[in-house]
Amino acid sequence: MQNTGGNNNNNNNNNNNNNNNNKKKKISAGQPGRVYSTLHSSMRAVLPSRRVRKRWSPQKRSDAFDARDVTYATVAAAVCLTVHLPAAQKDGASRRSAALGAGGRQKAVIGPALGRHPLPPRSLISPSEATLSLQRVSKAFQSLIQLYLTNMRCFDSRQVGPNIPKAAFCNLLKDNEVLQQLALQNCSDWLSDKELLPVIGQNHHLQQIELNGCVQLSRHALVAISLSCPNLRRLSLAHCEWVDSLSLRSLADHCKELESLDLTACRQLKDEAICYLAQRCNRLKSLSLAVNANVGDAAVEEIAKACPELEHLDLTGCLRVKNNSIRTLAEYCPKLRALKVKHCHDVVESSLSILRNRGVEVDVEPPLQRALVLLQDVVGFAPFINLQI
Repeated sequence: MQNTGGNNNNNNNNNNNNNNNNKKKKISAGQPGRVYSTLHSSMRAVLPSRRVRKRWSPQKRSDAFDARDVTYATVAAAVCLTVHLPAAQKDGASRRSAALGAGGRQKAVIGPALGRHPLPPRSLISPSEATLSLQRVSKAFQSLIQLYLTNMRCFDSRQVGPNIPKAAFCNLLKDNEVLQQLALQNCSDWLSDKELLPVIGQNHHLQQIELNGCVQLSRHALVAISLSCPNLRRLSLAHCEWVDSLSLRSLADHCKELESLDLTACRQLKDEAICYLAQRCNRLKSLSLAVNANVGDAAVEEIAKACPELEHLDLTGCLRVKNNSIRTLAEYCPKLRALKVKHCHDVVESSLSILRNRGVEVDVEPPLQRALVLLQDVVGFAPFINLQI
């Protein structure tokens, strides 16, 4: 009898130990701290950065992670998907095996999984260099990051890295058809029509494009943008001297929702093309025509009359702009908030004072204030002026 009791006690102890072990092994979706802690050791080996070690520390509650950390949120997405993926087969295939399954099964569950474990919006916005390195964790992570790249809404070359190879750029965006923002500033070393046109052609939901300083592109890039992006709101083409009148006309004909356009140093453009643009894109709120000596009063007056929503206008270095067009701006643009006319030598205070009195911010100081600043620089102290008689 004693032996039987001892055996029963041993069996009970073994059962309790097994239950405890099962509890330790079991990862519950309602305990995100445990989920993240299980990957702490492997993540330290792959991403040994200080912020990853700190934020993946098991001592801290990881369910309150920093939404500003794209890398962290992406890891959370991968873990969430791995935990929530159902068994792929009836013979007891593990959830981790399901994460390694066919891409079709992953796409089928990515929505419900994220719905059960909400993530910050930025986790599916734009990739970073550290985010892409998560593909080295495992095959499951590699597959999930590929899904992430397919569904991201924003691509910014500054976040991925300044020296991204052209082959890597093409590979990252080859399957993405839902981009809304594309920023490729100062990628002149590698970006040409060959790399950009396929991306533009398959993304018809783009609303914001930045191509500042991309000098190896051609007019075909702007034509492709105008034909593929009817909902475009913001376009930056500063220092893209390949922009000409014909390509700008194509933009004006097809992208009538434009609200912000930067044509700084696009020196091929003349008054006729700017007038054509203003007549068709009358929702413009911000426009830059800076550093273009071909822009004169005709273009500025047409902008003033055709774009009543205009709030910001940059005419820096437009040497042919004179007082008449500035007065027209004051008359027809009631929402104007900022005007830049530095180095416009024929624009004088008599026309600018009308805008100043309305509260418009002008980057040129009034003559008296300029004289006082100059005198202060020469003398070394602010002069005291006694206006009493």
